[in-house]
Order: sequence, then structure tokens, then C-alpha cells
Amino acid sequence: MAIVLNDTQDMLRDSALTFLRENAPISALRAMRDSGDPIGFSRELWQRFADLGLAGVLVPEAYGGSGLGVVEAGVIMEAIGRTLAPSPFLSTAVLGASLLSHYGSDAQRDALLPAIASGRHLTALALDEAGKHRPFRLNTRATAHAGGYRIDGTKQLVVDGHVADTLIVAARTADAKAGHRDDADDAHGITLLLVPRTSPGVRIERVVLADATQAARIVFEGVQVPADAVLGEVDGGGALLERVLDIGRAVLSSELLGIADEVFARTLAYLKERRQFGKIIGEFQALQHRAAHLFTELELTRAIVLRCQQRLDESAPDGPEALVSAAKAKAGETATLAVQEGVQMHGGIGMTDEFEIGFFMKRARTAQEWLGDANFHADRWARLRGY
Repeated sequence: MAIVLNDTQDMLRDSALTFLRENAPISALRAMRDSGDPIGFSRELWQRFADLGLAGVLVPEAYGGSGLGVVEAGVIMEAIGRTLAPSPFLSTAVLGASLLSHYGSDAQRDALLPAIASGRHLTALALDEAGKHRPFRLNTRATAHAGGYRIDGTKQLVVDGHVADTLIVAARTADAKAGHRDDADDAHGITLLLVPRTSPGVRIERVVLADATQAARIVFEGVQVPADAVLGEVDGGGALLERVLDIGRAVLSSELLGIADEVFARTLAYLKERRQFGKIIGEFQALQHRAAHLFTELELTRAIVLRCQQRLDESAPDGPEALVSAAKAKAGETATLAVQEGVQMHGGIGMTDEFEIGFFMKRARTAQEWLGDANFHADRWARLRGY
């Protein structure tokens, strides 16, 4: 398969980008940040997003969605990266919709997927329990109780957890396998449970991140859910998470690519208009070399991100896990290079809050950490390759 977007995917990217440029400029993000908005995104904008069919991109057509793939979710996320539009797209339309579409029961799909596609229901994945992404290093427990389960534990940095209608909670229902290389990091014995945010025993503390993204610290204390709250199979949540986290990582890589693309475009425009020592600064060879280097890194990143998304849509038998980790690591490194070069080439104004490049730098830093930074994925790639 050629590593290029087809005409339909190109049109989807362009329409999403046009909509977001017109309705979610960075000035709106700045105003939301400065006002201390308790939600972190515009519900009205998210509803319009859903009305365009974008919230249901990974929801099957039978449940009111578009029934498209990871590539299509990626091009939408790339547009989000270029505009920094705050939205629950990753938490709800990607992670939540994928988990429910692939592994939900008929009753769970009927109840939640149409509402997700229509923009009426939000989800959040309550997974990590420390400052760094370690998906299977879990202490939260779910124990059998009164025909269902009782959940006790604490989750950190749950993106959109403060507004999600349903929390998808990863908890241990069995101990890690004895003799595992790192018992605390074993996928065995993990179960996913659907927990309404308003359930008794759920305590939520809203957290505002450096880029104004909002997340939550969530404490589960004696939270009781029925047996049909289990998503997938008891003790089998680790395998489910591996698949869906890779979808999220691939889509998040597109956001990082969008950030890098937008910063590069803005920096090039500045190099063509800023004059110093009587010359356009873009005429200086040192800056031309730096711009050329960033361009090549962008194109390499674009290729590996798109290829990993294509492989996920192909459901290749040998698995795309290593390629996904390579793409996420590369996208994070390229976005970091882009924002650093963007700030430097803009000179002193690049360091000011009044200038928008700083928003891209903060967002790139946060997005690089989500679902595993470059170090996490380099280590994962090495393990998958047998090193």
C-alpha cells in the first residue's frame, strides 16, 4: 500500500482543518485558559463537531457512526494539532469508541456508541497511577462483591476525567504472574470496568496541565458496579488495552505531526518577512539549513505515522506494535525539534506569551508524554524486537 492519503482522506483532513480554523482559533484557547474555564473545551463546538460526523469516526455505522479507520481518525487529529483546538476527541472518539466498538457487549454498544457518535456522551480512560505512562503497573483493585465488583484505588492524569460521563477503569482482579520479570508491570489479571462518573465513592480533583489541557486525579473508594460493567473478559483487559492504546498512540502521533507542521509553516512565513542587517533573514544560509533539516524530519515522520495507522487498519497478523512505538517516538522528537526551532528562529518574540508559538511548544510537551514518551517507546520497541 502506498504511504499517501487517498482523495477521501485528503478531503476529510481539509474539511476538519477548515472547520477548526474558522471556529476554534488559538485566541479562543487563550481566552479559555485565562478565564479558568472549568470544562476545558467548548461543549457547543464539540456538538457541532459531532454533527459533522467527526465524533463517530471510529464508531460502526450500525451505531450511528462513520465506520472509518485509524487513518481517518489520524487526519482529524492532525487538524486538531494544527489549530490546538481543545476537545475530548482522543479520550472519547478514539479510546472510548475503540474499546466499546471492539470489545463491548451488545448492551454496552447499544447504550453508549450512538451517544458517543452524536456528541452526547463523553468517556475517559482511567489508567495511569503515576506521573509517567506505565499502563500495567496498577495497584487499583476490583474485588468480587455482591454479585458485582468493588473498586478501590487512585488514578492520575485522567484526561477529560473531570467531565466524562463514563470512566473506563483499569483495575487488577488477579495478581501478576509469579516469576514475571517485573511483576508490577504484568498485563495478566487486569479487568476493564465501566463506571459512571457520578457513582458513590468516586472523588474527582480537576488538574490543569501546562498547555491548559484539563485532566483529573480520581480516587475510587468502595465504588460498587454490577457484573455487566465489565468491558471484555475478567482478567483479560491487558490484551484489550494493548490494542486500543496503540490506536490512541497512532492517532496522537498525528496530533504531534500537525503541531510540527503548523509551527514549520509559521516559521517559514516569518523567515520570508523578517528583515535583519538589510536582508530577509530567510536568505541566511544557516537558517536555510535548519529549515531544510526540519522539513526532512517532518516528511520522515509523516511516512512512519501514516504507515503505522495503515497497518492498524489492515489488522496485520504479525502486529504493528513496534511500528506504532517507532511512530510515537519519532513524532514526539520531531514536534520537539519543530517547536524549539520555531521559538529560536522567531527570536525574542518567540519567548513571549503574546506570541502563539509558545502554545504549540506547551502542547507538544504534553502530547509527547501522553500514552508514553520517546523513552518509553524506544524501550518498548527494543523489547518487541527481542533486545
